Amino acid sequence: MLKKSLIALCIVLMGATKLFGEKPYELTVAKIMQDPKWIGISPSNVHWSEDGKWIYFNWNPDGDISDSLYKVSPNGGKPQKVSPKERQLLPSRYGDYSKDWMKKVYAKNSDIFMQNIKNGNTTQITNTVDRESNPKFSGDEKSVTFISGGNIYRWAMAAGSVTQITNFREGEEKSEDKEPKTEHEKWLKQEELRLIGILEKRKTKREKRKDMEDAEEPKRPLEIFFGSKVVQNVQLSPDGNYVTFQLHKAAKDAKRTIVPSYVAETGFTEDLNARDKVGRPNGTYELGIYNILADTVMYVAIDSLPGIFDRPQFTELEESDKSKKREVFFSNSVWSDNGKQCATVLQSLDNKDRWIVALDLTSANLKLLDHQHDDAWVGGPGIRRWRGAVSIGWTPDNKKFWFQSEATGYSHLYTVDAATGEKNQLTKGEFEVRDVRISKDKKWWYFRSNEVHPGELHLYRMKIGGGKWEQITTMTGNNDGVFSPDEKTVAIRHSYSNRPWDLFVMKNKPKAKAVRLTDSQTDEWKAYPWRDPEIITFSAEDGAEVYARLYRPEKPEENGPAVIFVHGAGYLQNVHKWWSSYYREFMFHNLLVDHGYTVLDIDYRGSAGYGRDWRTAIYRYMGGKDLSDQVDGAKLLVEKFNVDPKRIGIYGGSYGGFITLMAMFTEPGVFAAGASLRPVTDWAHYNHPYTSNILNIPQADSLAYVRSSPIYHAEGLEGALLMCHGMIDTNVHFQDVVRLSQRLIELGKENWEVAIYPLEGHGFREPSSWTDEYRRIFKLFETHLK
Repeated sequence: MLKKSLIALCIVLMGATKLFGEKPYELTVAKIMQDPKWIGISPSNVHWSEDGKWIYFNWNPDGDISDSLYKVSPNGGKPQKVSPKERQLLPSRYGDYSKDWMKKVYAKNSDIFMQNIKNGNTTQITNTVDRESNPKFSGDEKSVTFISGGNIYRWAMAAGSVTQITNFREGEEKSEDKEPKTEHEKWLKQEELRLIGILEKRKTKREKRKDMEDAEEPKRPLEIFFGSKVVQNVQLSPDGNYVTFQLHKAAKDAKRTIVPSYVAETGFTEDLNARDKVGRPNGTYELGIYNILADTVMYVAIDSLPGIFDRPQFTELEESDKSKKREVFFSNSVWSDNGKQCATVLQSLDNKDRWIVALDLTSANLKLLDHQHDDAWVGGPGIRRWRGAVSIGWTPDNKKFWFQSEATGYSHLYTVDAATGEKNQLTKGEFEVRDVRISKDKKWWYFRSNEVHPGELHLYRMKIGGGKWEQITTMTGNNDGVFSPDEKTVAIRHSYSNRPWDLFVMKNKPKAKAVRLTDSQTDEWKAYPWRDPEIITFSAEDGAEVYARLYRPEKPEENGPAVIFVHGAGYLQNVHKWWSSYYREFMFHNLLVDHGYTVLDIDYRGSAGYGRDWRTAIYRYMGGKDLSDQVDGAKLLVEKFNVDPKRIGIYGGSYGGFITLMAMFTEPGVFAAGASLRPVTDWAHYNHPYTSNILNIPQADSLAYVRSSPIYHAEGLEGALLMCHGMIDTNVHFQDVVRLSQRLIELGKENWEVAIYPLEGHGFREPSSWTDEYRRIFKLFETHLK
């Protein structure tokens, strides 16, 4: 037995030597930055067949140009590639279901279809060159509605006929009889008709002719003119009697930016239309209600909302009219299953308030169900994305509305009784809840949370009435579940710190065994012993507990070098026990450790996963506590891990590039070298949705922008600085690094350089660009930290 084991070990080592050259497991920048197919492409877009016999997913085990659709039985077996013919016949994975889950309507190739799930038969409802979308069953399930050309249409199942429900029209309503606008005009018209008899006769005849024509024409939906505005989120009530819709008017003076593309197929410089900048004027939003039976339109008044006339600090340039209401955005209307209750979510455009309201469709009146205010900004898992709520709905009893809130400091699940206003918190603790849904049988809540550890995500269930929740998944890491149609089985996408995503399946029972269905990593990638980074905590200067990933050599050098990595995106988590979206950096950190570096990767203030106070700790000062956490990390490396304080480097991209610049400019002597990739150098030039959350708007809060923007602190540069930026970056513009370069030139700084990438945007696409960038980073550290 021992002899066989030794032989097997020798074969593995020989294979590794063949893959990596004479030295087994030797990593190079070129190897880790090549096309990600060398790692293996993980399963994605997991979903079930409607009969529950197959699990479908996108996959690419053969390293083809693009992913293909595969299927595998939940009972196991080898995954099969779905043929083009079979794929063409498959329904969309999205759609609306009948109450008994036996019928499904969906859009595919811009047409509408209905599938009988029991027998598999499919009926094509539309077949046009127009785009039809968003099909829904009516409340009585006798018809299907869908959107075409911005209007709602109804298909009657029995008759097979299609009826137009709404008639939204661009422009202004035109009339043969121009109605007078002022009292003066009214008097003149009245006198003219009284004095000139022919005019009066013609007017009377014209009105009678129009009445006769109207009587002969079939009943048509009311024309709703929206002028130069845009109609959005058109929704029909389950009983078919009301339509809710939004009107959006874009701000006239919201100037957009242009990004030049210098290398193009035409041989000419081309302009890429890009985003606007923070502080641009907001547009306006209105919520309208079309009463079909009364043939009238009403618009919702928001005057009754608490705080709607408030003026939050730093959100306006100067003290304005206190009678002016704050601008709000309306999310989709959400109806209860019985169609009798309607609610919606409003968000202030200054990001400080969220209101959940019940909507009376007969009067357009609002009833407040919940109000969340945050002096920083409203956010958190399941609570808010830009322009929309995330986790909301009605409970099965049609009486309570459920939502998520950070009222306790962490995002949790709540219900509120629409009649009494009584609220009930269903989940509690110092952890966050996300991906909330109700089971098909209406007996369970399902959600994911990081209750076990901030760096783990598990699937849970809880009885619909509340009580103790149960953990379903047990595999350490991230467990992203998709339930089978009967909800007895769960397909799980799972990954661990040093193992990418793969597909598993398990019974929908607490702590049931998960069975692996795919093995996506290549033999070449598996041949290297990728490190499992240690998750540690340390105390920041203000006493906060900070989580970090630590990579260490087996035999660290006495007073050795170290590198701190700063993840991007601001509100993102990277200190976790699953496969990181920063997988190239993960491999680069393994390479650095091979060369004797200790690497620290910190979930600094502003990162996701740690609750409201952590999320908003960077309010009005980016480069404050988020940067001091990096400095405290450097102190930890020196005091606990035997690192030379003069041999510490720092690097990161996007927000990580910004922090790198702030570190190099405002923390002299802490970092000997820094690599700043695609960095924001001046927050006044970044986008509005993200930046206005944290720093308000520059014209009203210039202090926050000045102290948070590296370009104002460039005179402090002491260590060696490398900046890398794609020239066609439409997110963080190349202009950022150009402006900072000019500033460094004027300051007479010499210890910096810039690498430009003419055909790259914010996220690089070409392996050659990744390789060039990280060779430069590695050279920077080897030169200044060794």
